[in-house]
Amino acid sequence: MKRYLPRFSSLSVLVLPIVLGSSLASQAAFAQDKPTPPDRAKIIAAAREIIQAQTYCALITIDETGRPQVRTMNPFPPEEDMTVWMATKTNTRKAEQIRRDARVCLYYADHKNATGYVAITGKAELIDDKTEIQKRKRAYWDQAFPPGLEGLVLIKVIPEKLDVLNYKAGVVADSVTWRTPSIAVGTETK
Repeated sequence: MKRYLPRFSSLSVLVLPIVLGSSLASQAAFAQDKPTPPDRAKIIAAAREIIQAQTYCALITIDETGRPQVRTMNPFPPEEDMTVWMATKTNTRKAEQIRRDARVCLYYADHKNATGYVAITGKAELIDDKTEIQKRKRAYWDQAFPPGLEGLVLIKVIPEKLDVLNYKAGVVADSVTWRTPSIAVGTETK
């Protein structure tokens, strides 16, 4: 049985190592170009700027079939650790969904001006402590939750991850992947 070996021209013999060498060199250079970690303070400041400009946010929960459900909410400004509070009635679908699956996302954006957006991913807790409710009471709650704030529960969103896009602050997506800057928050910030 006769074996056939590929025939290389003298040009192939010269070019092949150059091509392979440059390919390996570019792979090594690419491996060294690891993305720099995002500037945590800059991302949090950029997030606060977007959030402060909004009256409302979207609260995304997971329903009993595993599908996301979205509704507009009127949250309080985030606390120092980016924890966010809001109110609802105890018998709403969102409260039922949070009892079943605490994973939520808050989404803040100004679509009219396209300034960017903030997504806070975390876990929600339902708080029915009367002292906490009175501490956070808003004037319109007397009409929304009569009589005497009966049936009101606070939603406390404990953040785990923050995704931020803020053009004015220079917090922008990766030019190749379009991935938005993201940082872990919550217990990691302490």
